[in-house]
Amino acid sequence: MVQLEASEGGIDVRLAGRAVLKHRPDCPAISVASGQPQVTMVRGNFRLDDAPVAAEPLTHSNRDPGGEWVLSSADGSVRAGVSLAPDASRLNVQAPGGHDRITIDFVLGDDDIVWGGGEQMSYLALNGRKFPMWTSEPGVGRDPGTPLTDQASADGSFAGGDYWTTNYPEPTVLSSAGWAMSLANAEYCEIDCTAPERLRVHVWSGEVAIDLFEGAPAELTRQLGARFGPRQALPEWALGGAVVGLKQGEASFDRLEALIDAGAAASGLWCEDWVGIRETSFGRRLFWDWQWNPARYPDLPARIASLKARGIRFLGYVNPYLAVDGPLYPEAAALGFFAKRLDSDEPYLVDFGEFEAGVVDFTNPEAAAWFAEDVIGKRMLDFGLDGWMADFGEYLPTDLRLHDGDPMQEHNRWPVRWAEVNARAVASRGRTGDVLWFMRAGHTGVQAHCPLLWAGDQSVDFSRHDGIGTVVTAALSSGLVGNAFSHSDVGGYTSLFGNVRTIELILRWYELGAFSPVFRTHEGNRPDDNLQIDSTPELVAGFVRWSRVHAALAPYVQHLVTEAQATGLPAQRALFLHYPDDRETFTIQDQFLYGADLLVAPVIEAGATMRRVYLPQGTWRHLWSGEAYAPGWHDVPAPIGAPPVFYREHSAFADLFRRLAV
Repeated sequence: MVQLEASEGGIDVRLAGRAVLKHRPDCPAISVASGQPQVTMVRGNFRLDDAPVAAEPLTHSNRDPGGEWVLSSADGSVRAGVSLAPDASRLNVQAPGGHDRITIDFVLGDDDIVWGGGEQMSYLALNGRKFPMWTSEPGVGRDPGTPLTDQASADGSFAGGDYWTTNYPEPTVLSSAGWAMSLANAEYCEIDCTAPERLRVHVWSGEVAIDLFEGAPAELTRQLGARFGPRQALPEWALGGAVVGLKQGEASFDRLEALIDAGAAASGLWCEDWVGIRETSFGRRLFWDWQWNPARYPDLPARIASLKARGIRFLGYVNPYLAVDGPLYPEAAALGFFAKRLDSDEPYLVDFGEFEAGVVDFTNPEAAAWFAEDVIGKRMLDFGLDGWMADFGEYLPTDLRLHDGDPMQEHNRWPVRWAEVNARAVASRGRTGDVLWFMRAGHTGVQAHCPLLWAGDQSVDFSRHDGIGTVVTAALSSGLVGNAFSHSDVGGYTSLFGNVRTIELILRWYELGAFSPVFRTHEGNRPDDNLQIDSTPELVAGFVRWSRVHAALAPYVQHLVTEAQATGLPAQRALFLHYPDDRETFTIQDQFLYGADLLVAPVIEAGATMRRVYLPQGTWRHLWSGEAYAPGWHDVPAPIGAPPVFYREHSAFADLFRRLAV
């Protein structure tokens, strides 16, 4: 129970046996202001600026007869109301009088560590940094001052990104002190952890609602997951091998057969180009009209049926936009289903880089129903697709007109609306839990609809802020806020400015993919310039081996799926979820627990053949040698083909794990 009470001339919010907010006359924890937002977007990359005018400090506090606390300035001209919801789980702050900025400071202890922020790519622990919460393209390189990032931003698009840019921000923070807060607002906000003694939440709104929770980290994760209902199950068929991503039209089937003949375990064939392709300067893009392209796949219905008879599912691709030169665009335009320009009733068009597309307006219930039924339902599910990448969701501009709502508020909600459309289509066919669809964009509430995240468009390298290692941080951070399952494009995606895959990178990504709930490969944005999983005998052999490891782990992963539905715990877990008293685990973001019984320390540095691994309490067995390791830090051999993986000696799955080494 949250308590709101008078203290030292101000108010305290008490949670988990401590004051998490202390508002005092000489040190206000709540302040209000008025702002003038400036939003710039270039192809899904955003920059937001503000010119806030601070109001007089709220130095006085009084409780009105209804139980709400009223904070006011010395002259009474500025006021803010503070109250708790009837069940005492939500803190509400309102700033009347035209103020549209609220800042709230929560108290942190000297040694408190905080996590969260949605799907963060660079940092699991948020301490010492500020994180804007605005869904966007993450950027290329995500490290200003480095060649790749600077080249991506050289055209003025800020497409290089930064440590905080992410497809899936969520204003939820967990504290090692045993409490968590989650903003119910969708407006732009900032989670500011730069000062060691405070967690500052700055919201572009005159009304703020914050849900509060208490408990150990695992309990907080359970509560955050339960907030939106039980997690969806992953399809059993997806656990039994790799989903092979190929986009070479009809030739994709022969390439799949060659991999199977070599011994690979394949659960699916993912051909995102089932809709056709569009060649651009960025690379091989898709034709954004969501239906079968017979010219590229002339006999696709029969191909799909043949694969399914062998236990291999076919997956495609969809996103919430329609290209102006596709046949679905005029149909949606005639129905009035696109977001509009501010100055006319014409559809608002977004420049996606050498082509334009309309924004299907999901605030219009009829448009959302049309996309779910006529596009995903009839053209995808009824056609025979058993899964797809539900891409984008983070591009909603703020200078358009929606059927309902303010785009500044709707921007962060857009991925959630997009997830709801997909989930609705799947449910309409009674296929929830059998169709494998996955998203990269998100915000608070996406957990209720999306069964599987993917970590977005990593660069095809080992770079610190945009390479293979960010996949681990993404899974751990998103898992803390109620997303049970995550995976990545094995091999990476973005190849620009001469940055291409190496054999070492692909082999290391195989190792990571095998210990993910779904093992799915991708050819990347420039497949002709890059090595592929079938480019060399060594890469084929590696794929065969790790696809079979993934398939062998299926009984354990099915256990994790069941566990996620029962407890809310993610499959890939930060170590502190099981070892909350071990402070050494609090900032580890480059290794993870795969369930409670496996510890995986993937190799994410080029040229490494050894890596430092932390083992928490208990006896751990090295998966490949069977050697027992004690708790603590160890330098562990890590040649290609044998990444550091350990299992709990007394695990119920110990026999299964031992068989992996054979």
